[in-house]
Order: sequence, then C-alpha cells, then structure tokens
Amino acid sequence: MDFYLKADRFLLEEDNKEGSYLHIQEGRFGEFVDELPNDAKVVDWSGYTIAPGLFDTHIHGVRGHDVMDGTTEAVHEMSKTLLEIGVTRFLPTTLTSSKDDLEKAIIAVKEAVEEGLVGAKSEGIFLEGPSFTEKYKGAQNPSYFINPTMEDYERWQKLADGQIVKIALAPEREGALAFIETLQDQVLMSIAHTDASYDRCKEANEAGARNYVHLFNGMSGLHHREPGVVGAAFTSEDCYAELIADGHHVHQDVAALSLKIKEGKLMLISDCMRAGLMPDGQYHLGEFEVTMKDGMARLDNGSLAGSTLKLIDGVFNLQKWSGQSLNKIWHLASLTPAKSLGIEDRLGSIAAGKLADFVVLDQNQQIVAVAVEGQVKHEANVGG
Repeated sequence: MDFYLKADRFLLEEDNKEGSYLHIQEGRFGEFVDELPNDAKVVDWSGYTIAPGLFDTHIHGVRGHDVMDGTTEAVHEMSKTLLEIGVTRFLPTTLTSSKDDLEKAIIAVKEAVEEGLVGAKSEGIFLEGPSFTEKYKGAQNPSYFINPTMEDYERWQKLADGQIVKIALAPEREGALAFIETLQDQVLMSIAHTDASYDRCKEANEAGARNYVHLFNGMSGLHHREPGVVGAAFTSEDCYAELIADGHHVHQDVAALSLKIKEGKLMLISDCMRAGLMPDGQYHLGEFEVTMKDGMARLDNGSLAGSTLKLIDGVFNLQKWSGQSLNKIWHLASLTPAKSLGIEDRLGSIAAGKLADFVVLDQNQQIVAVAVEGQVKHEANVGG
C-alpha cells in the first residue's frame, strides 16, 4: 500500500498544509512532496480537508451498546460505530460494578481485540472505578465502592492480558496514594469522583497521578479558600484534564477558560454512554436507569449520567466557544489523548512515521471518509 493523498488542506499540529501531496506507505504517514514521482498512485480528495483520526480515551458505549454489557458483540459494534463519527482509536471504558460484572467486561474487551476490531482500534482498557467516594458518585454505584489493592489490579490486569492502561480513583481512599505510586509508570493514574482536598490531590500528583477525569464533574469545585479538585487540576501544569464539551456538563465560557489555563494539557473526551446516536428514551448505564431527552442523559435524581456527545462535536463546540483555530482544538481530541498515554510517537497527528489514521471533512465539516492505517474503512453517502 503505497500512494499519495491530495486534499485542499491538511490539519497539522502547528498550522495547515496546502498545495502538497502526502505520501502514505505501509499504513503510515510519510513526507509531503510538491511534485509526484513517476507512476505514483494518487487518492484525490480535492475540495476536502484531511485531519488526524480522533482518539476517545473515555467512552462507555454508543448506539445501544456498552462496555459493561460484557459481550464481545458490544465492543465490536462500538468499534464499527465510532468510525462513522471520526474516531479511529478508543479506550473501552468500564464503570463501578460488581467484581463479576467488571471482570466479564474486561474479558470481553480482551477477546474482541484478539478477534480483531474492524473499525476503530482499542488502545487499551480504562477502568473508571471502583475506588470512588459517595459524595461525587455521579452514575457510579456506591454499593460496589472499594479501596484500591494490588491484588485486585493484578487479577484484572491478568484477565485483560495487560490491556489496562488507565485507572481512575478517588485519592482519599485508603491506600490510594501507595497504589498510585506503585503503578504510576505502568498505567495513566487518574483522579475522579472525589471529594479530596486540594492538598490531597497534590499529594496524589506527587505520587504519580497525571490526569483529572471529566473536569468539574464528579469533583469538588474551585473556591477561593479551598481550591479543591478543580483548583488542583488547574495548578498542576504537568497533569492532563479531560473535558466533556457538550455544553451541558460544563458552561461554554468555563470550557473556554479551561482551555486558556490548561492549553495543550486539556483533553477532549465524549464520556458517551449507550444512548449516544439513539433517540430520546429510557436506557441503562450499568445498573442505573437513565432518561435521555434532548441529548441529555440523566438519572432519576436529575444527575447527568455520562453523555451522548460525539467527540467531533466536542471539537467544533470548543472551537466555537474559544475562537481558536480548528487544528489547535482538533489535536486536543487526537494528539493530546495520545500524549496522555505516552504513545504520541505513533498516533494523534499527521506526521511522518505515525499510523495513517485520518478523517476526510467536506466544506461543511461533515465526515466524508475515515481511514485506519491508510485504509478507508468508512465512507459516507456524499450527497445522498
């Protein structure tokens, strides 16, 4: 597979590239050239923009399927659906549940990956929980909250065949700091669903926690005398902070402010659950019944229960709210996620040597095609 891509515009990390051809060889991006070699094969996307494939590092489900279904079918269907919305890489995300259900979900992801995902590729499992605290539980079931232990982790990682790459926990749980310190070089240790003090979060950062999950949601807010979890996220320059840019979880002006503060450490996620791409109605997130109306998924008590956001819409939302360039905001949903996991050398941007995952956009910013490792896996019905 050796060919050249032509397009009106390529979204690069720093700016846009126009008027050149991009070499694709053996599923990886090559160099840009202004003149084609003899007998070169050209895939012509004139009139379109080519952007890196999106990477959703926090997604529970979509279009009626959920990781916690505990079936390979659910993972396969998520993989196929995600391609349609521009996501080429994802972290199948669990939530707090019984150990039996959690382990069933872990095994299902592992087996689906072994069988081969035909759409978006999994880059590992994200365990969201079960070591959280009740005050900011959100849609996590407190009946199953436990303290983190290496015994549980080692069992789950063995079941996952080493695929667990990210874990979220509340740092005030007993044993949390030691757990974070032990695993800091193996897993992206993240802070979530927590009422920890600012100082406790800073201790967790020093122990090796490097990410704050869905900023502002499931955590204590910013106060001028107690900065809280949000304050710790804002003042920890080497830590990432996830943002759900749907306009429901975080006010648009606060989202824009978060970008100013965190800049390249702000990471766009969807936190999408099974109601994503589905009509309004009743759904389940884990054991909880959820009502989805006008794009918002809520528990019976009114709390938001994940989202129904398409990651690409989060990109366009934050671009609009912040007034920043598309290429800058786009990379918060492609390159920054890869950086958070230390795999930016092979994913996240259009650069020589990286896997050729890309999205083709028309002039109305609609997805026309999506490719994984240079092969177009999804094409929209353009004009249909």
